[in-house]
Amino acid sequence: MRQPAVAGQFYPLRCENLEKELKRCFEGLEIREREVLGAVCPHAGYVYSGKVAAHVYATLPEADTYIIFGPNHTGYGSPVSVSRETWKTPLGNLDVDLELADGFLGSIVDADELGHKYEHSIEVQLPFLQYRFERDFKILPICMGMQDEETAVEVGNLVADLISKSGKRAVIIASSDFTHYETAERAKEIDSEVIDAILNFNISGMYDRLYRRNASVCGYGPITAMLSASQKLGGSKATLLKYTNSGEVSGDTEAVVGYAAIIVE
Repeated sequence: MRQPAVAGQFYPLRCENLEKELKRCFEGLEIREREVLGAVCPHAGYVYSGKVAAHVYATLPEADTYIIFGPNHTGYGSPVSVSRETWKTPLGNLDVDLELADGFLGSIVDADELGHKYEHSIEVQLPFLQYRFERDFKILPICMGMQDEETAVEVGNLVADLISKSGKRAVIIASSDFTHYETAERAKEIDSEVIDAILNFNISGMYDRLYRRNASVCGYGPITAMLSASQKLGGSKATLLKYTNSGEVSGDTEAVVGYAAIIVE
């Protein structure tokens, strides 16, 4: 059992308080399912980025499995790792899709729990899924310490092949925040360039802009894996649903973190 690592920090620990916070995040949003194959969602504390994340979750269709790519902030574990444990949140337990997880055997993706144990980027997405969908679904958590273009594309293509072979309905979520600790104006300027590349499925262009602007987007590998997989599964249209930054909540516009909600259909 993978125990919650950041409940009570990034989101409320008590079930009733968490449900209340999630309800707040969805306030004013219409729940309208779209043919979403992939998405980019922020992973900050719900008070800062929850409303942005809800823009994505309000559009997601029901699926058999939600595949979640997250960056490895802790440095623990394998370079790219899939978790096989059941994940616990204050809203209940979620089982991993072991059939898909087994498909990674012998690949660049290791079965390893250490990379997931203290990592928040995947965990914070799960209560949103539990809040939105009543029917049973499974998850496939993939934590990426190695985020170079070649690795990320390889992992994304591998996931697309596994989904195709399984015949399952799957949605792929890339967990990422955008620019960290720049002024709101500069963050928006840098993030606009990176987001433009994402919307045009220009992976090499995204890496070029990340390096050229020294951008501090933390989940560029997960974004790349999601884009590669979604495109291989037939995704052809990417849409920015919402962009904002932490200063909108904190009032501090001198050192913000950027958040974007993006879907691929």
